[in-house]
Amino acid sequence: MSDDEMDVSHDSSSENEEELEKAGYDQNMDSQSSSTNPKTEVYLPGKPLEDGEELTCDPSAYIMYHQAQTSAPCLSFDIISDTLGENRTTYPMTAYIVAGTQASQSHVNNLIVMKLSNLDKTSKNEDSDDDEDELSDEEDEANGPKMAGALIKHQGCVNRIRSTVINNTVLAAAWSELGRVNIWDLTSQLQAVNSSQLLAKYNKDNKQSSVTPLFTFNGHNTEGFAMDWSPTISGLLATGDCRKDIHLWNPSEGTTWKVDQRPLIGHEESVEDLQWSPNERNVLASCSVDKSIRIWDTRANPSKACMITCERAHDCDVNVISWNRNEPFIASGGDDGFLHVWDLRTFQQKTPLATFKHHTEPVTTVEWHPTDSAVFASGGADNQIALWDLSVEKDSETEAEDIKDVPPQLLFIHQGQNNIKELHWHRQLPGVIISTAESGFNIFRTISV
Repeated sequence: MSDDEMDVSHDSSSENEEELEKAGYDQNMDSQSSSTNPKTEVYLPGKPLEDGEELTCDPSAYIMYHQAQTSAPCLSFDIISDTLGENRTTYPMTAYIVAGTQASQSHVNNLIVMKLSNLDKTSKNEDSDDDEDELSDEEDEANGPKMAGALIKHQGCVNRIRSTVINNTVLAAAWSELGRVNIWDLTSQLQAVNSSQLLAKYNKDNKQSSVTPLFTFNGHNTEGFAMDWSPTISGLLATGDCRKDIHLWNPSEGTTWKVDQRPLIGHEESVEDLQWSPNERNVLASCSVDKSIRIWDTRANPSKACMITCERAHDCDVNVISWNRNEPFIASGGDDGFLHVWDLRTFQQKTPLATFKHHTEPVTTVEWHPTDSAVFASGGADNQIALWDLSVEKDSETEAEDIKDVPPQLLFIHQGQNNIKELHWHRQLPGVIISTAESGFNIFRTISV
């Protein structure tokens, strides 16, 4: 892949300390004092820095931390399920993702199928001597984290992208700013990123001819962002647009879909996010700029499919929702910076099970941990990713005085990315989060989860 197509770089949190100190990307702060050893204390976002204070990374807070950049921002991505095994805890790790670019008007947009490999632990062995450390640094530079990418030319910016596996074939659906939704077969791209020879040939061929999508739907007539594949019915897709319409895609014979031209009736403004129930077939959740969250039974007539509505789930736009895989909970985040956790058993009472106000700007992404039903992660335009644990209760006797305004359920704050857009837990790599922002990708695992 040539440099003009994609510029990729990687850093571990212990390799470039000067840059990271300027970035201030995590929750630790060094406070300079007259003492020989500087005083270190926990930094909370929003707290002003005094003279002589600077933000620094604490590598001991991360089991793994890496960065990756592409030549154009990828503001939506999805993790591709692979065949390397479940619950992988051995380092170095490998992950596959598919992302979509949002390049300026003078540049071509692409889908990028990426292989992230040799993702090793961040921390080094403190007991090794200097010679071993020097050798280790040289080896790290030669054998550091790697990223291979195969491009698919895409018309218009990619608003959102989601992947699925149907009959052992990896597919991706991509929302275009031009109002179209395309479905792509990623087989060739995944083969290419696994072989340097195939990748060189693929990128050479791809410069001369574009890859054709399997299927395209133009029925929305305007752009959108909401999109989700059903986890219970293979090939079932839901897409929502900025006009308020939600369309259902049912798989047909071969590589085609039958898209119901009749939209689900209920929302009054733009549909921002969609989530299929992880356990109940034909049950769908949606959120909207109209401040509501709605639950749908997709077997019903589209005009009568809305079963339950929380009309004022937030005081402003509801941007994102996430459906817990193990409990009847939905988490939501809005432009108001609030996070709500809803118990579907009491959803009609319109009172959330839990509410957190930590983010100082709109919440742009939220997702439950794939196996721990009490843990979820959130991210926002305030450049923070927060990890939460609902099972933690307030302990007034041991609560530290300097963090008394922090919810006890807040486990960890990760910083360092500019304008965070999406995060996803890797279901096959326990505790690993991948996030994207205008400044690039982060791949990390903290000591807290």
